[in-house]
Amino acid sequence: MSSVISFLQSTPILIAIIVIWAISAVGLVILILLHSGRGTGVSEVIAGSVYGTETGSSVVERNLDRITVVFAIVFGVCLLLMMIIYPHGGAS
Repeated sequence: MSSVISFLQSTPILIAIIVIWAISAVGLVILILLHSGRGTGVSEVIAGSVYGTETGSSVVERNLDRITVVFAIVFGVCLLLMMIIYPHGGAS
C-alpha cells in the first residue's frame, strides 16, 4: 500500500488529479445550475421543443442528468484519491 501512495504522491500524478478534480468541480456547479427547477430552466430554453414522448421530460434534460452523474463520480473519485494521498490534510 505504501508503494501505491508513494506513486500517487509523485508530482505529475498529483497535479493531474488536482486538475481533474478542479475541472470536475467547476463543471458540476455549472451542470447543476443548468438543471430545470419546476418545469423551466436553462436546459429547457436550450432544448426548445425536443421532448420525449414516454416520460414527459426532454432529451436534453436526460442527457444533462447523465453528464452530471459522470461529473459527480469523477469528482468523488478524485476526492477519495486525495484523501488517500494526504490523510492528515497537509502535504509533507
